[in-house]
Amino acid sequence: MEYSHLITLVERYCAHVGRREATISNQIAGHARLFLRLREGFGCTVATFKKALAWFAANWPEDLAWPSDIPRPSTKKEDAA
Repeated sequence: MEYSHLITLVERYCAHVGRREATISNQIAGHARLFLRLREGFGCTVATFKKALAWFAANWPEDLAWPSDIPRPSTKKEDAA
């Protein structure tokens, strides 16, 4: 698990859509401190990591390029195609 991947994703996503990291963290983890805790050197469970990555994959803006150095999980919509 690369926590830096989640931090990169949240930074780019928030800058693009104009939302705060705490808002996104709350949507993903049910609390506003996920990304703050990752920056402070704490981790998260594998389930939370996968949930966050899947959330970004499903909600990523079409007009924003996904970072090339981060593997993007498939979304259910893509699997159906």
